[in-house]
Amino acid sequence: MRGKRSHKCGQLSERDIGREVVLMGWVHSKRDHGGLLFIDLRDRTGIVQIVFSPDSSGEIHSSARQLKSEYVIEAKGEVRARPPGTVNPCLSTGGIEVLVKDMEILSEAQPLPFPIENDIEIAEEARLQYRYLDLRRPRMQSNLILRHKVCQSIRNYLSQQGFIEIETPMLIKSTPEGARDYLVPSRLNPGCFYALPQSPQMLKQLLMIAGFDRYFQIARCFRDEDLRADRQPEFTQIDMEMSFSLEEDIFAVTEGMMETVFREVLGQKIEVPFIRLTYEEALSRYGTDKPDIRYGMEIMDFSDLAEASRFDVFRKVLNNSGRIKGISVSKGAEFSRKDLEEFTAVVSSRGAKGLAWFCITSEGLESTIAKYFDTSLQRRFCEKAKANAGDLLLLVADAPRVVNEALGFLRSYLAERLKLVDSQIFKFVWITDFPMFSYNEQLKRYEPEHHPFTSPREEDIPFLETNPSSVRARSYDLVLNGVEIGSGSIRIHRKDLQERIFRVMGISEEEAKERFGFFLEALNYGVPPHGGIAPGLDRIVMLMAGCNSIREVIAFPKTQRAACPLTGAPSAVDSRQLKELHIKLDI
Repeated sequence: MRGKRSHKCGQLSERDIGREVVLMGWVHSKRDHGGLLFIDLRDRTGIVQIVFSPDSSGEIHSSARQLKSEYVIEAKGEVRARPPGTVNPCLSTGGIEVLVKDMEILSEAQPLPFPIENDIEIAEEARLQYRYLDLRRPRMQSNLILRHKVCQSIRNYLSQQGFIEIETPMLIKSTPEGARDYLVPSRLNPGCFYALPQSPQMLKQLLMIAGFDRYFQIARCFRDEDLRADRQPEFTQIDMEMSFSLEEDIFAVTEGMMETVFREVLGQKIEVPFIRLTYEEALSRYGTDKPDIRYGMEIMDFSDLAEASRFDVFRKVLNNSGRIKGISVSKGAEFSRKDLEEFTAVVSSRGAKGLAWFCITSEGLESTIAKYFDTSLQRRFCEKAKANAGDLLLLVADAPRVVNEALGFLRSYLAERLKLVDSQIFKFVWITDFPMFSYNEQLKRYEPEHHPFTSPREEDIPFLETNPSSVRARSYDLVLNGVEIGSGSIRIHRKDLQERIFRVMGISEEEAKERFGFFLEALNYGVPPHGGIAPGLDRIVMLMAGCNSIREVIAFPKTQRAACPLTGAPSAVDSRQLKELHIKLDI
């Protein structure tokens, strides 16, 4: 009967009652009630119930009894209202069904390795091996449709803001500046290799030099690094660059893009402008440069009060340039001694030597160390913590870096434990004024915190050679719900400054010319001041979809071993291919 599909399954409604339709899709489930046979027919748009009756067509009814899960069929019939008492309010098509008059099996299916359902546990290896089946599940289809809508919204918004979408090449020169490059051997140039781009960084800067003013690209990027839930060897970023721009310009465009995407795709109102924190503020108040600001429990510094106590442990830490900081937990006094031991283990896993605690009572502090704090000092602790009776104050005394990291980790742990995190809320925050360099003790040299093309703060340039650790970068990260979703900076547009940065990093003039010669040459020909940002598409969609891994929003992801169970990549190649590439293996 192969004809033209008239409707999609999830698009039928009561308005179609009495209409003859042709549907095509997968057999989602089958219910045989002896006489009548009910099939839930599924396609990308949803599910509709189709009915086979021996009274309507005995031959078709008999054929339908042979149908099995995931058979692909074509069904022709009349839309009718479901009988009273059989309406399914959980389906958009739950008020109607299709009485089938003709049916053809388009494709049969063997027994499946797992059901095509959302609420079942499936080993990830199996899901990735049979990804084409996993992607039939409604949740996975919803995730990829969400991703499509996000991309569509981004393209429309940036085009309206005067950006031009330009593709940059996948085969580029290897210029190691972060993770390992993925290398591609050149057959026509024996012994030479291309690299897959870790990002289009220098290429988009060249586009600014070329005068395009505003560029964007939903760009594929490749990094050969150890993987985790929010990393993949190949990922996608929303690459943006703007000429004659300051930080405020880039913030405004990015905030407008996020506000538009969340409103158009999720119907969510995002508060703009976003909160801003310097790098030092983020570490001091949240213990991390990726703070989740959906809940409180900010870190507070009690060093001045601890110094006035008689508690020798605190005083010793302070004498060694340490800090005493803590967080206040509402109603936390209800935690047991076992809970407190668990919290101690949490901070110890981040290098802290221990955890002090105070239960807040109407009379002051209650703890094994409360005796070292007089009544006036206890009251000042409570006032500074803005704590009430029944709250719990948790303190860590150690080196500043250890204190911040341990309390930041404890803060996140308690938020999960106390269910303070609302997944329906989206809170953005800008982190600014990052250090320009970090010192690599192993290599005995300075390395850029961001990348070597980031401009330093103008007032810090004089300290590049004399005190590199004090130099702040004109870089910024965009954080959403505790996840870094984007990173960017104002770029260096003067050749002399770029060469100074390379020298601070220990890159010789010869090495700079070898690695970045084409870019340094371009800096000779009139370069506009410019900057940009590259939000990670995978992470944004992951958070919008309420997932915990970017693998849930990528059609064909790799495992944590960077392997593809579906295709078997990476795989060995035959000797003829290696010979053509002038490669000999020695493994």
